[in-house]
Amino acid sequence: MTFPGLSSRAERGLLFDKLSRVDGVFCLALCLIASAGALMMFSIAGSSWEPWAANHITRFGVAFLLMLALAVIDLRVWALIAYPLYALSLILLIAVELIGDVRLGAQRWLDLGPLGSFQPSEIMKLGLVLALGRYYHGLSAEQARMSWHLLVPALMIGAPTLLVAHQPDLGTAVLLALTGLSVVVLAGLSWKIILAGMAFVAAAIPPSYMFVLHEYQRQRVLTFLDPETDPSGSGYHILQSKIALGSGGLLGKGYGLGSQSQLNFLPEKQTDFIFATLAEEFGFVGCAALLLLYVAVIFMSLRTASLAHSHFGRLTAAGVTSTFALYVLINGAMVMGMAPVVGVPMPLLSYGGSVMLTVMIGFGLVQSVRVHRYSEVTASKSSLI
Repeated sequence: MTFPGLSSRAERGLLFDKLSRVDGVFCLALCLIASAGALMMFSIAGSSWEPWAANHITRFGVAFLLMLALAVIDLRVWALIAYPLYALSLILLIAVELIGDVRLGAQRWLDLGPLGSFQPSEIMKLGLVLALGRYYHGLSAEQARMSWHLLVPALMIGAPTLLVAHQPDLGTAVLLALTGLSVVVLAGLSWKIILAGMAFVAAAIPPSYMFVLHEYQRQRVLTFLDPETDPSGSGYHILQSKIALGSGGLLGKGYGLGSQSQLNFLPEKQTDFIFATLAEEFGFVGCAALLLLYVAVIFMSLRTASLAHSHFGRLTAAGVTSTFALYVLINGAMVMGMAPVVGVPMPLLSYGGSVMLTVMIGFGLVQSVRVHRYSEVTASKSSLI
């Protein structure tokens, strides 16, 4: 990174000064969560670093360095790329519909040949937050509260949500919709519209269940309501997860001694249901300690949002935090049988590179807001520019 008019020593000094403003306690909390995930993967692999724990640590290390690199990028640069990143993400989602790679009955990936494949919906999670933050940065409080300007964010949220739901990927679609709505609400939306929207959603649930959801998605809802009707089939995941949660008790069975995970009764034990694995081995105390770390990360991120001088910084940091909090809430509810199984992992704890990369890039933005909290982002005359 170069800064015109500055010597190399001055440039390095400026870079180190920015890095010194990154929240060290926040970084420590992220490292502890990722380390807990690696320890659980080591345990369920029979005290082996392969095939999950070593990769998990390596990915987190790379993502952590990327987060620090993104933290020193000026907030005005994030504002500049907001609309282009959203547009690129939307184009890629449309490309998935046309030429996407089909796996297990779902069309969610773009094949990049030797570089592998990726899910454009992951990019959209960040692009949507940035674009909404940029849009509302150009509006007055009255315009954000209740006006025709609401049509634009409604389209910005609705288009990618519908595309992702059609893949089908209900979990990510719900995340996109709720993240977008959280930014709109935090921007100052009128409570009249919020209450009217809640009433509309409640009225739309029955027809959506009948005519919008796929058969396997409707089965997930029925399984969530009564998993015992098919204990060896569609209800297997939830029942085994509940058994693992309950068998852990207060202090757990001990590290490496979880029968449900060690004997492979618990499905997706390293990804979607790793929280149940932790509950079985470390009990209520272990789960409470982990959730306190998540709460600390969320609290520190929201505090960073509240300290930002620019409206763009406040909304983007809060939007990234909302996405992270939704990951935790949805996965926790899913594992405890309080929500249908929708394939949402526990962030930084679960195995998987795509979600980890998305989360850490988002936290790079949060730390950029912290480092540049006094920066002012100029609002253009048109909020769409």
